[in-house]
Amino acid sequence: MVKKIKRLIGMVSGCFGGFLGTDIGVDLGTCTTVISVRNKGIVLNEPSVVAVCKKTNVVLDNGQAVGMIAHEMLGKTPASISAIRPMENGVISNFQATEVMLSYFIKKAQSMTKSGLTKPRVVIAVPSGITQVERRAVIESAERAGARKVYLVDEPMAAGIGSGLPIGDPTASMIIDIGGGTTEVAIMSLSDIASCESVRVGGDSMDKAIISHIKRTYNLLVGEIRAEKVKIEIGSASPLEQELTMDVAGRDTVTGMPRKVVLTSEEIREALKEPISEILESVIRTLEKAKPELAADLIDNGIHICGGGSLLRHMDTIIENATGLKTIRVDDPMQSVAKGTGIYISNIDVWKDSMDSVDD
Repeated sequence: MVKKIKRLIGMVSGCFGGFLGTDIGVDLGTCTTVISVRNKGIVLNEPSVVAVCKKTNVVLDNGQAVGMIAHEMLGKTPASISAIRPMENGVISNFQATEVMLSYFIKKAQSMTKSGLTKPRVVIAVPSGITQVERRAVIESAERAGARKVYLVDEPMAAGIGSGLPIGDPTASMIIDIGGGTTEVAIMSLSDIASCESVRVGGDSMDKAIISHIKRTYNLLVGEIRAEKVKIEIGSASPLEQELTMDVAGRDTVTGMPRKVVLTSEEIREALKEPISEILESVIRTLEKAKPELAADLIDNGIHICGGGSLLRHMDTIIENATGLKTIRVDDPMQSVAKGTGIYISNIDVWKDSMDSVDD
């Protein structure tokens, strides 16, 4: 009898998901998780960070030390606590922490939209280059976090749809999504990927390059948060009309004492050359693999860029110079993927068979 009731609930919720449950789209990023709810739009945008007790490996505050709360602890925790990012290079590196984080975000999204009589169906955007084992790990973590059914969509597809590109038309649409852990480069046509590259280089790689430069040049240790601030405030991919400077404080590696130095935008640009070059190489490889007719379309259609890394000054200019194709930063580049998952969940009953999932 109980099984029959559960089956009936499942059938009803499948037909009236918007009434009984909450269909959710998730951009599960290395640095940030953005959640879109069906018919509500984006409702949550928080850092992908979890604070755990080192001794027990349990999330603090009964699983509440997640997102913004945990992000404020990065680099400032005592020896007994660790603030970690459970996602690394776009894939799960800590399963338990990822499960807790997803559960927290899903429940928070449901509470914000005052829905959730049944478990939600969830669409999650994942890097196109991850393995089947890594895809299965994402699905299982989301199911344990409270999802009724999990579907995966490749990030370039979600980014293209969320950016408003005509990916369903018989013409080439090219997207470059520069995230925290990965950069996704894809040429799409007729609702599928025709040519793509997924490289594990992104905003985090840029931050690490800055940390390494400061340590090597000034014998000064700085944390990830401070390095990211340097990137945002004075970082650039090509020369600026007016170069910038910034005071940065850290710990001297020789004396162990706090110290401050003045950084210039020129030296930070030099430090960023390696990760930016890797991104450009992936763009060139993707173009080289494209069919001639699709490559020709890009003369008129150009390249679109999104993701947090696209906000680096002159990132569009350096891609345009390297490819000879006009390069456009999309509107609201930080939320393109989440918007795309939102469009997927709005059409989930039509598109679900084309997405990765695990059969019931």
